[in-house]
Amino acid sequence: MFARTRILSASRSAVSRRYASTKSLKEALQEVIPAKQEQLRKLKTEHSQAVVGDVENIIGGMRGLKAMLWEASVLDPNEGIRFHGLSIPECQKVLPAAPGGKEMTAESMLWLLMTGRVPTEAESRQLSRELAEKGDLPKFVEQLVDSFPQTLHPMAQLGMGVAALNHDSAFQAAYEKGIKKSEYWTHTLEDALNLIARLPALAARIYRNVYKPGTPMPAINKDLDLIGNYSALLGFGDNHSLTEYLRLYIALHGDHEGGNASAHTSHLVGSTLADPYLSYAAALFALAGPLHGLANQEVLRWQLAMQAEIGSDVSHEQIKEYLWKTLKSGQVVPGYGHGVLRQADPRFIALQEFCDSRPELQQSPVIGLVKKTYEVAPGVLKEHGKTKNPYPNVDATSGCVLHHYGLKEFKAILHGHFRCLESPGMPHAVCLGSSPWVAVGAAKISVNGCIGKAHQITRVVQLIHRVIRRELNGYPFQSALSDVTQKKQRYLRE
Repeated sequence: MFARTRILSASRSAVSRRYASTKSLKEALQEVIPAKQEQLRKLKTEHSQAVVGDVENIIGGMRGLKAMLWEASVLDPNEGIRFHGLSIPECQKVLPAAPGGKEMTAESMLWLLMTGRVPTEAESRQLSRELAEKGDLPKFVEQLVDSFPQTLHPMAQLGMGVAALNHDSAFQAAYEKGIKKSEYWTHTLEDALNLIARLPALAARIYRNVYKPGTPMPAINKDLDLIGNYSALLGFGDNHSLTEYLRLYIALHGDHEGGNASAHTSHLVGSTLADPYLSYAAALFALAGPLHGLANQEVLRWQLAMQAEIGSDVSHEQIKEYLWKTLKSGQVVPGYGHGVLRQADPRFIALQEFCDSRPELQQSPVIGLVKKTYEVAPGVLKEHGKTKNPYPNVDATSGCVLHHYGLKEFKAILHGHFRCLESPGMPHAVCLGSSPWVAVGAAKISVNGCIGKAHQITRVVQLIHRVIRRELNGYPFQSALSDVTQKKQRYLRE
């Protein structure tokens, strides 16, 4: 579905010398890819005509439609997310942590997502070292980022910075020379790993330029894991608790069935054989939309507004009254509800357990309010009766924890970085998706096609003609267009 990637030979040799007897991620994938390619071939040749589902409502978008191949994770309405069959608590038990830490690392989750196998501690450490060796930004990218105005939104800066890394795309170079389709994945992997490796330095540089201008950024520590370096580059390296939280958060966001707006965007762009840098840049721009990547910020605003109005040391009854006030004003309770889940999001539970294990978070007024809200909100939302899932999702607490630790700005770009594992190309899916049997994504239906009745289409065309005639006769174009829009919306409802 996608294409991409290159790795520094010097870095690779340095890693191989240190872990001579340890299997690399590429070597592990070499054992996996042939079988996956054969599965895709059989699926196409033997089951291409199989009906996998019926489309009942196109106007509402693609939610619930079976429209892509995915196996890295499965989201069950009642159990929540599983990564290659492992629940979140199981992942927390078996995936390697960083030295001196307890939380699973991004590298160990990436290994699991890409291979379907839990890495050994040595394999995870080797991958950490490899990424650290590749982590420095090209000079021209540093200059590009430094040239951005401080007022340019960080997500726009991150997307442009990622796209600029395309200059060094191994896949693009190999494709121009001519390579077999069966070899796409090797170059894709190289680009994907380079992208993941360079994101901490890129995001941290943007963070410092926007929020801490003039502060020097430390060098990448080759002995730290990806998130350990990220935390240090942001200026929070001395805060072990925040670093551990970031490790947990990015691992939990490693994949979510691969079909959300940003991940789907990366698949669509990558299906044209755009390299991972361009695919991931497109995904970031999708993530920048307020309906997708800003949910945890909305939760934080709402929680802080509640705190300002009723205080922190409050009763359940006071929170209940504030919840009803929110609902009666026509607003939703941010952080509650989910398109698929019908129970509390296991990612929320994992983050809450992290909060319960940290004394500083137990004493935080905002985190305390989040916990009390969780104890009250489901009952209120059930009584309200307008949500299928009255339970919290991961956004109900994630941004509030970042706020407590001092990352009060930057949540969107942090979220963008966290999504780097979810179909990185979003990196891991790009590699496994770069198969000669995965087709280019393309839309096949128009709004008029959705309406489906010829006489209604004719009436819409007549209305458009009427707009033109009325404009020519001096009737304001905006008023005429408003008339057409209202009538067309009525046709769509019918």
